[in-house]
Amino acid sequence: MIQRSKPSLFDILFAWKGTILPRIGGRMALIVLASVVAVVAARDHPGIFGQISAFPFTLIGLALSIFMSFRNNACYGRWWEGRQLWGALVIEARTIARQVASLPVVERDGFVMGVCAFAFGLRARLRGDDEFAAIRQWWGEGAWMAMANPTNGVVHAMGVTSQRLLAEGAIDPMRWSALEQHLAALTSVQTGCERIAATPVPFAYSLLLHRTAYIFCLSLPFALAGTLGWWAVLPSALVAYTFFGLDALGDQLEDPFGHDVNDLPLDAMVRVIERDMLSALGREEPPPVLIPVDNVLM
Repeated sequence: MIQRSKPSLFDILFAWKGTILPRIGGRMALIVLASVVAVVAARDHPGIFGQISAFPFTLIGLALSIFMSFRNNACYGRWWEGRQLWGALVIEARTIARQVASLPVVERDGFVMGVCAFAFGLRARLRGDDEFAAIRQWWGEGAWMAMANPTNGVVHAMGVTSQRLLAEGAIDPMRWSALEQHLAALTSVQTGCERIAATPVPFAYSLLLHRTAYIFCLSLPFALAGTLGWWAVLPSALVAYTFFGLDALGDQLEDPFGHDVNDLPLDAMVRVIERDMLSALGREEPPPVLIPVDNVLM
C-alpha cells in the first residue's frame, strides 16, 4: 500500500514509483502510436476523417466514465471490506490474548501462539503462499495438518482446547462462552476474506468495460486529427491515461490481498499481531514494526 504525504508539484509531474503508469505504459504507447498514425494520415490526405465528428465521443466518454466509476466503487468496496476484516482480526487477537492471560502457562501460550499461527496462515492462504509452512513456524505439527483448511484447523484446535479447559474446570462457563465468541469472530474474518478472494467482479462486466475503453481510446485520435493536427496526440493520451489508469486501478483493488503496491499491507498487519502476541507472552524484544520502503508498505 502506498504511504506518502500529499504530492508536491514535482511528484504530480514526475512521480513514477507507486503510480499506475507501469501497469498501463504499453497501452499508453499504443494510443500515442495510433494518434501519430491518425495525424500523419490526416496531413497526407486532407479531409479523410472529415465525416468523423467528435460529438459522439463526448456522449460515449460520459457514459464510459459513469460506468467505470461504478466498477471502481465496487472494487474499492472490496478493498475497504478487506481492511475492515483485518482490523477486526487485530482487535480479536488482542482480546483473546487478554482473556487467556490468567490461564496456566502451557494453555496461555497455546492460545497466543495459535493466534499468530492463524494470522500467518490466513495471509499465506490469501496470497497463495505455503500455508502449512506459515502455520508450522508457530504451532509445529498437529491435527490441523489433516484438515482441508489448515488455517481454520488452528481455530478448531483452539476451540477443542477451550472445551477441555471447561470440562476440567480451569475456566468457568461465562469465560468459555466469551472465548468461543472471539474464536467464532476469527472464523468470520477468515470466511469474509475468502469470500472476497474467491468472488471476483463478474467477467462479463469487466470485459465490457475493457473493450469499450480500448475502442474509445483507439478511435478518438481519428476524430481529432483532422481539426487539431499534432495537438490531437495530447488529449488522446490524457484520455487514455485516465481511462486505462482507472481500469488498472480497479483491477488492483478487486483483489486487495495480493502483492500490488495498492493492495492491503498484510505483512505490516501480521507484524502488528505478532508484536502484540509476543508482548503478551512477556518477550522483551518483539520484531520491529514494518516501515514503508520507497513509500510502499507491504
